[in-house]
Amino acid sequence: MIRRVGEVPERGQTYKIRAGAYAILPIKRRFLLTANIAEPIEFQLPGGGIDPGESPLQALYREVREEIGWSIGQPRRLGAFRRFVFMPDYDMWAEKLCHIYVARPVRQLHPPTEPNHETLILDADDAIASLGNEGDRMFMAAYVASRP
Repeated sequence: MIRRVGEVPERGQTYKIRAGAYAILPIKRRFLLTANIAEPIEFQLPGGGIDPGESPLQALYREVREEIGWSIGQPRRLGAFRRFVFMPDYDMWAEKLCHIYVARPVRQLHPPTEPNHETLILDADDAIASLGNEGDRMFMAAYVASRP
């Protein structure tokens, strides 16, 4: 069973499964994040939905390029969590199945191409405190705690 984090599903509400892939991207003692600057502003691990026909890794590479404009290498899966949310951009209630990876940022290719996204580089404490959902914070905190 994949751990649920965040809000309890609403009784009687139908949720559509939406799988996604997200990356913890360390640069020395700091981390690349994305800020979705549409209201409300939310800091997130770079990543997003897995499109039909895509593998989680294909989606991870694509989403990181779109959201922060970076290429990545050596992705390693850390685990997964699920959360129940309303996704206003899609007008959809979703059970998000979030696959979390750690990867090496290789280089910045271009600015973000995803609308309303900005790239951030934060130290570990600020990254953990700023992340907008409990699952991202949980994985980031565990990753930081495991590093020497």
